[in-house]
Amino acid sequence: MTTFITLEGKVAIVTGASRGIGEAIARTFAANGAQVVCASRKLEGVSAVARSIGDTATAVAAHTGREDDCVALVKIAVERFGKVDVLVNNAATNPYFGAMLDVDVGAWDKTFEVNTKGYFWLTREVARHLRAREAPGSIINVASVAGIVASPLQGVYAMTKAAVISMTKTLAYELAPSQIRVNAIAPGFVDTRFAAAVLKNDALLDEVLRMTPMKRYGQPDEIAGCALYLASDSASYLTGQAIVIDGGMTIA
Repeated sequence: MTTFITLEGKVAIVTGASRGIGEAIARTFAANGAQVVCASRKLEGVSAVARSIGDTATAVAAHTGREDDCVALVKIAVERFGKVDVLVNNAATNPYFGAMLDVDVGAWDKTFEVNTKGYFWLTREVARHLRAREAPGSIINVASVAGIVASPLQGVYAMTKAAVISMTKTLAYELAPSQIRVNAIAPGFVDTRFAAAVLKNDALLDEVLRMTPMKRYGQPDEIAGCALYLASDSASYLTGQAIVIDGGMTIA
């Protein structure tokens, strides 16, 4: 039984790894022994992250809103590192901020393509790869507390994150006999560019802090630590869970 957390000998794909939570997870995985495929829609940003990590990381351009890119990403990871053991679905988009009834179909479709379809397509490819190897694995979906509670002005984004949590539970049940674990992390407000629309607005930030017992927002590294645990063999009996990391906001 492993008594400490390590990813030695494991290969991980992390999407949305050019910044924020994805970058923090990629760096944490590499620091704890994993070889990491850092993926993002644009190669330039994610290449800088991979270069700074070193030889244990490689960068791949992949638009997870396109099924062909998801299939190619897993193929490239296997070609470069021989296998995939861990997948972190983190890439997401939120092109619309406003009342749900006013959203246009373009923003709706884009949000679902990246946040829901992309997670499913990548999970399916990695699960097929793991089953073909008859190997255990860990799939980690970065969801959001927006998928658990009412989320005014972010309703479509929240719907996709609720779908991610539901998908996590069903796939965990279906893949458990293959020793493939599927879990989700549901962050609250974290200091990333993605959350800047809220955290850089004084009125909205005051409301966030009012609702959060810890009276602060989170940092990407605080999410990466949970991902490290879920990816490791130390979490070998944990599947189908959505772990909330929100400074207590959802219990307040």
